Amino acid sequence: MAAKLDMGPRLRAVAGLVPADCACLADIGTDHGYVPVSLLLEGKIQWAVAADVKALPLEHARRTARQYGVEDRIGFRLGDGLAVLEPEEAETIVIAGMGGDAITGILAAAPWSRAGPLLLLQPMSKAEVLRTWLPENGYQVLAEELVQDKGVLYPILSVRGGEMPPATEAQAWGGFLLEDGPLWELYIADRLLRLRRAAAGLEKARDPAAAGKREKLLDVIAQLEAWKGAR
Repeated sequence: MAAKLDMGPRLRAVAGLVPADCACLADIGTDHGYVPVSLLLEGKIQWAVAADVKALPLEHARRTARQYGVEDRIGFRLGDGLAVLEPEEAETIVIAGMGGDAITGILAAAPWSRAGPLLLLQPMSKAEVLRTWLPENGYQVLAEELVQDKGVLYPILSVRGGEMPPATEAQAWGGFLLEDGPLWELYIADRLLRLRRAAAGLEKARDPAAAGKREKLLDVIAQLEAWKGAR
């Protein structure tokens, strides 16, 4: 039996943000169960819930846990989002590896998630949707960091229930509290590239709604360029 689970930089960074005194971790959308298994092996958590909306990924997680000898310390639950949990059951909840819009849907369906647990949210796409939604719905972003995995930059947000100012358009696209990190300029360059491509695709559109969307994209581009230039 292997003593240590080797996983990629993205999930390793997520696992590294789990507090050392966490008694119970919930991993929502667990897939292969790498995060809870690795944390149990390290002795960083005492118990875990591994949940997925599909049976096959959950079986993969069970197989990983069995391989590393921690199956008896994980509750495997088939279900949608946070419906698999009781409020206050988990001190830390990981929701990683899905789109920002999917994460907002999971949180919106479980308003009790504003009442205490640390939420570690790692969107694979549409991070701007998540960043906009959180302060508008009673969540506070405590910290955000970037991790590079196979040439792609991924944000990880540490979140609890609480109040914070609404996200500006620049923050929605460029992140919270990221500008002092070593990967921020690369991230901004990537955001600008995506925004410019989207705006270029709408350049010849005659539909007023499309033209309005293009103007909004150009405004966000200008904000990000000003932010980047001010550093």
